[in-house]
Amino acid sequence: MKEVLKKNIEEAILKLQGENDDWGVFDLKDVTIEVDYPKNENFGDFSTNIAMVLASKLKKNPKEIAEKIAEILRVKDIEKSEVVVPGYINFYLSKNYLQNLIEIVKKEKGDFGSSQINKEKKVNNEFISANPTGPLHLGNGRGGFLGDVIGRVLRKTGAEVVNEYLINDGGEQILKLGHSVLKDSEAVYGGEYIEKLNKEIGSGDVKEVGIKAADKILEEYIKKTTKEKMGINFDSWISERKDVIEKGKVDEALKILEEKKLTFEKDGALWLKTTDFGDDKDRVLVRANGEKTYIASDCGYILGKIERGFTDIIEIWGADHHGYITRFEAAARALGFEGELKFIIVQLVRLTKDGKEVRMSKRAGNVVCIDDLIEEVGVDVTRFFFLMYSADSHMDFDLGLAKERSNKNPVFYVQYAHARISSILKKSEIGSGVLDLSLLINEKELNLLREIDRFPELIQDISENHAVQRLPQYAIRLADKFHSFYNECKVIDDENIELSVARLELVKATKIVLKNTLELIGVSVPEKM
Repeated sequence: MKEVLKKNIEEAILKLQGENDDWGVFDLKDVTIEVDYPKNENFGDFSTNIAMVLASKLKKNPKEIAEKIAEILRVKDIEKSEVVVPGYINFYLSKNYLQNLIEIVKKEKGDFGSSQINKEKKVNNEFISANPTGPLHLGNGRGGFLGDVIGRVLRKTGAEVVNEYLINDGGEQILKLGHSVLKDSEAVYGGEYIEKLNKEIGSGDVKEVGIKAADKILEEYIKKTTKEKMGINFDSWISERKDVIEKGKVDEALKILEEKKLTFEKDGALWLKTTDFGDDKDRVLVRANGEKTYIASDCGYILGKIERGFTDIIEIWGADHHGYITRFEAAARALGFEGELKFIIVQLVRLTKDGKEVRMSKRAGNVVCIDDLIEEVGVDVTRFFFLMYSADSHMDFDLGLAKERSNKNPVFYVQYAHARISSILKKSEIGSGVLDLSLLINEKELNLLREIDRFPELIQDISENHAVQRLPQYAIRLADKFHSFYNECKVIDDENIELSVARLELVKATKIVLKNTLELIGVSVPEKM
């Protein structure tokens, strides 16, 4: 509906420009028409501030502009439009539109909210990619759930998505791991897992020990954790050592860059002209001693992404990688990637209880492992809590609240709404009656339908801006609207069969949308609790 309204507003303005000379002082192509949901539900279902945007161009009062637009605006399924000071135009959906939404949801079921808007996209969705030097920590978990849900949403909107994990097993961290397992003077990592690896691998060459240890960590602490505990399936595991370095991708990338005259030699080293692509300084690819740098390895990896035909690349990184964005993007553009390149930085997580930070395990030294948190509170709670907040905000994970089995716990609250619906439907043996959706006129019924109506546009928005925190927030709002409806409206009423039939259809539609939402978030959808 937002896009329909935008188009109709545009047509109204063009009509006014054609009929009024003083409206022709601006080019509509230079104007962005915004349609949003009002913060206060009393101000309609949609609202636009276009009159305020045009006021400075037309040198007119925004309320007068709004009234002119509203006067000629006729949109199917909009019952009325209303101008309010200082010049907003508020739109109200018709009852008939909202009531008929139930039939659409029932027909589409699990496909409600699906689209093909991204059908032309082939997306490389890279996330976690933690060094195989230890168990995954809370930050890895937060980025992991985020990446997983982004992939789910993109697939629901028609994109071909490859969830990818880059195994950083080709750099100095493998040597550090080897020293740590051997417990020599250059040891860096500690914890119970290192003790275990020391017993299993014993002695040997530092590099070989590091490689063996990394392989074990990958299988036991990363692949097992992501799939069995976090519920994340990666389509592609790329080994930096085997798939990038040993296959010659780095050398191939450097040759391409040299042929493009994007490299130069200075002080015996080979440099990449990353400043040509917005970086603050050029970067060394090969040091004077012949050693290739991390960005050189990245060039080989990026080349592989390009050769696999991705139109879009998503990189989800931890907060400590923020400074690496410009050089990575510069390398990608230098190698010829022309598609959309999206970076999402995931901020830190602090585990708290009663307002104080807590520790849970010494398995990985002072780091809290995502496995331990999942074992403590369950994967549903862990997922939902991590996803409730924007990735760019620091978050405190409230362990006390996470353990609550009450409506105080948001995931429990939402799941309980689904379980309550299932219970209602099991008890819904009523006499036969004609389905008449026009009977749904109670404000609580209509508010619930308004929330259901927002779901498809929500999915489209998230596929574009990747703000997945809006999914659990939506689930909570939908549960709110359902509980509010249920508390006021008697669903099963033997004295009013027709109304009961209509309300049961509304309940069924709500169940479908709530299930679709929870499945995108990746949490279970209980029939009873």
